[in-house]
Amino acid sequence: MGKIKQGILGGLSGKVGNVIGANWKGIDYLRIKPSSVANPRTPGQVDQRSKFSTVLRFLQPMTDFLKVTFRQYASGMTQFNAAMSYNLNNAVTGVYPDFAIDYPNALVSRGNLTTPADGAATSTTAAELDLTWTDNSGTGSAMATDKALIVAINAVRGEAVFTTAGPARSAGSALLNLPVEYSGENLEVYLGFISEDGSKVSNSVYLGSVSIA
Repeated sequence: MGKIKQGILGGLSGKVGNVIGANWKGIDYLRIKPSSVANPRTPGQVDQRSKFSTVLRFLQPMTDFLKVTFRQYASGMTQFNAAMSYNLNNAVTGVYPDFAIDYPNALVSRGNLTTPADGAATSTTAAELDLTWTDNSGTGSAMATDKALIVAINAVRGEAVFTTAGPARSAGSALLNLPVEYSGENLEVYLGFISEDGSKVSNSVYLGSVSIA
């Protein structure tokens, strides 16, 4: 129960109706209690929260990677939030409660640098991932010195192995070392490029789900 000590304009302690009185550093102040939400879990809200959780689980393991690869689209927001926004709108498939990531349509890097050509990923040696691509230097904005952006996502474990400074575009191949416990498990693999000075990145390309030797 609230008490008005000095008239209606001051000295209110506690709550009277939807008005709450308090004191901060000797100053009395009033605030209005927010109206309660009659149904905070409408079907639309539940649907959106489930989609959000799906994308969050996908992106969280590569938070540091996204700080580099979504830099161009982080105007007024963090790089992670830019990645969340894109993938929420473009990379969720299914219906509630069975939402999943649409891996071919997801992006883990986004930009206007020329994308990789003919990318592929395989694993023939334990705890190693082999990637290949065609050197398309000179096509569009592609430069021989661009560095490979590589992500291998272990969705079951909620982990990712990545690099933002892989071999040059002109190299045509890369080797990514993996934890030994990944042997026998499937990883979702993406390849992109970043310019040598780090100012430009390409959209990522999904190379498929790879069973690790």
